[in-house]
Amino acid sequence: MTQLAVTLVGGLHSDARKAAVERLLATVPGSVALHHDLSTAVQGTVVRTVRDARGVRDTGEAPLVNDCACCALREDLVPELERLADDGTTRLAVVELWDSVEPKAMAEVVAAHGGERLVITAVMTAVDPALLLPYLGNGDDLMDAGLAAATTDQRTVADTWARQLEYAPVLAVVDGEGPQGASDEDRALLAQLHPTARQVAVEGPGLAVAALAGFDVESAAAAQHPACALLPQDADDCGVGTYVWRRSRPFHPERLYRALEDLTCAAARSRGRFWLADRPDTLLAWDAAGGALCVENAGPWLASLPDAAWDLVPLFRRAAAALDWHPEHGDCCQHLVFTSPGLDRDGLEQLLESCLLTDAEYAAGREAWKRLPPAFDSLLEV
Repeated sequence: MTQLAVTLVGGLHSDARKAAVERLLATVPGSVALHHDLSTAVQGTVVRTVRDARGVRDTGEAPLVNDCACCALREDLVPELERLADDGTTRLAVVELWDSVEPKAMAEVVAAHGGERLVITAVMTAVDPALLLPYLGNGDDLMDAGLAAATTDQRTVADTWARQLEYAPVLAVVDGEGPQGASDEDRALLAQLHPTARQVAVEGPGLAVAALAGFDVESAAAAQHPACALLPQDADDCGVGTYVWRRSRPFHPERLYRALEDLTCAAARSRGRFWLADRPDTLLAWDAAGGALCVENAGPWLASLPDAAWDLVPLFRRAAAALDWHPEHGDCCQHLVFTSPGLDRDGLEQLLESCLLTDAEYAAGREAWKRLPPAFDSLLEV
């Protein structure tokens, strides 16, 4: 059986992404790039292009699936990769994802349906550090920017870019030297947003090595799970700060709700998990970029589950909970991280602290907490 190495290269920084793909084609013998252009979806099809270092080898079309260009990509991607595996001459398939396609979804499609024939060896997001903050602060809808992958796509430029950046274990970074290039602040922001990523220069010798280094889909998903995400640590460099705020006392729902706008706008990027007094058994995910906040129900805290249910919980989740286990509340906690140039740490701390239950409210106990007026029903679509 012939196996094919597959590298996914994504990111909204299209020039950087294209440069990374061209570099791989030029430096990895037997490499082929596969790209689906979702911008043609308005005509009812997605255009597929296959090329190597010498130029275009093949083009084709994939019909829309349920009026969804991204769905067409998912349906067409694996068969095309299998065809490349069958030809026996391709050493590396470089999948250049269209602008707003998120690498997590495509990596999981290839892993789930590629069997043993398709082996993901890398997932990269291409980055121009000089564009990092402008994209992270762009709250425009993808639809308005002409980048939506479906008619129902409600994502924004900022939140899409944040997920593209933070999922990939490898960042392919273009050289931004010169008067219009990246500043020290830009590079510090990149390092703090994704401190565990391996940064590789697109024009350097390490890109080809990184493309064949290996990738684990389950580990990548675990690193993004709200309950145990690998969030950044406290940092302060070149005017960019990361503030980590952790507490074991729940939020008062109304006071936190009133502070949401200020908290969301306090940093270019904030994320984490939090605990509301009126929903003491529910783990809530916090995800903010571009001046917009997404709050999601991420399921129960482990402390609220019966012992018999723990065997059904993934090991990585149990391990993460054990690290922060509180003798009274278990894994219930506040763990929010704010990253931004010019971060006001003291102001953030004061605002967050003011949203916690007071001593008297806390002492009243969980049954009293549950009777507090709910304030998050609209955000959680209850």
